[in-house]
Amino acid sequence: MVNIGNLWQYLAAQAPLSSVLSGDQFNATTNNMASSITTYTLPQLPYAYDALEPYISAQIMELHHSKHHQAYVTNLNKALESHIASVVGNDIPGQIALQQAIKFNGGGHINHSLFWQNLAPASSADAKPEAAKELAAAIEKTWGSFDDFKKAFSTALLGIQGSGWGWLVKDGISGLRIVTTKDQDPVVGGEVPVFGVDMWEHAYYLQYLNGKAAYVDNIWNVINWKTAEDRFLGTCDDAFALLKASL
Repeated sequence: MVNIGNLWQYLAAQAPLSSVLSGDQFNATTNNMASSITTYTLPQLPYAYDALEPYISAQIMELHHSKHHQAYVTNLNKALESHIASVVGNDIPGQIALQQAIKFNGGGHINHSLFWQNLAPASSADAKPEAAKELAAAIEKTWGSFDDFKKAFSTALLGIQGSGWGWLVKDGISGLRIVTTKDQDPVVGGEVPVFGVDMWEHAYYLQYLNGKAAYVDNIWNVINWKTAEDRFLGTCDDAFALLKASL
């Protein structure tokens, strides 16, 4: 286990910016850091709040998007601003203390930005598995049938303890896997999130109460298979760019 006290002493012993740069150089460097920080904003939905009814209500969509996702964006920007101040002030303990807030709120922003894009109105052609022929073929090759895949994915979603996400990911060149992530942890490493499902209570409770199995059953009606196909093929230009840029 890392001794945090020793870690701080080690980092403090390394040459901080203020000790290796002149006063003017140090001020210029830190000012550039502050001015170059990215300010994240809430993305627009590609559909109206009521577009996913009756499977996801307009009330849930508005609250989920405008309140919950906005809170992740707001808190991420605050955490990043504070982190810059800690770097400028050579405050190593402050930088370490902010890591969890950046991870949680950054993950929440990434995950939700992906989530909105992998949903579509049930009446649209994009919400039909036929819109993802190559992905569907890979799914059938991996799980034997599309129905068996849906069962396996739904089982993984309902097996999440507490809050988290379920993902279909592309692993390596063409392999597919079902994975889950805790809280707002995003998919990282070499895996590509083909699509994900939010299993936090705020994603379904107002409509389904404690019946999250019904939420899982119904979400299949509004999966955007066209976006999933594009992510699988590597031709998607949606929020996955945010994920790659944020890692």
